[in-house]
Amino acid sequence: MNDASAGTAAAALHAPLQPVEPWSTRLGRVVMSYLPLVVMGLLALGTWWLVENTPVAEGPGVAPPPRHEPDYTMRQFTVMRYARDGSLRTQIEGDVALHFPDTDTLEIENPRIRAVAPDGTVTHASARRALANGDGSEVQLLGGARVTREATPTEEAIDFWGEFLHVFVNTERVRSHLPVRVKQGATEVEASAMDYDNLARVIDLKGRMRGFFPAPARDGRPDRDGRPDRKAPTP
Repeated sequence: MNDASAGTAAAALHAPLQPVEPWSTRLGRVVMSYLPLVVMGLLALGTWWLVENTPVAEGPGVAPPPRHEPDYTMRQFTVMRYARDGSLRTQIEGDVALHFPDTDTLEIENPRIRAVAPDGTVTHASARRALANGDGSEVQLLGGARVTREATPTEEAIDFWGEFLHVFVNTERVRSHLPVRVKQGATEVEASAMDYDNLARVIDLKGRMRGFFPAPARDGRPDRDGRPDRKAPTP
């Protein structure tokens, strides 16, 4: 080894040693270099959380449709409807009635109805059940239905029977799409369906029909039993 090399080696041995950084310092430097990225990620995550969990102000929206549930019940009741002049037009009685606000209808058990026309003609109706609109101007009779228009000075009473009768009080009509039986005086008819207009005094019987029509008497009127009058022989 020459003198130059020996001198260099000696100088290296006697040079001051560089201090070694503690591991915590190195770790802190690494963390600080990534800190802006971490902060941006936390801000983005916080923004997403706020968007997902912030309640949205409700607008006017659409109200849910009303459910078909009764809002009140009547027992052993009487409901009356009057004309503008104060005269009675319709009286509805029943054991139990349920009012449904979504359709403004009454479901009635054992209904008994009395309707008075403007000319004073009285009509009675009954059934096991009924469905009536809010003002009682339209009534559907269900099960053992019967409608009777009382006799007038010029006409005999007329009766309707059936499992379904649809009564229109204001227009004085009775309809049914089911079999009915109609009786006036000694005349009795059965039909598959019917439409009766009391104002026009017209009845439209439909489908299969079967009826009994009494033979007229000599004076044009039938007997009470439907047979013509018979005069006793002249002695």
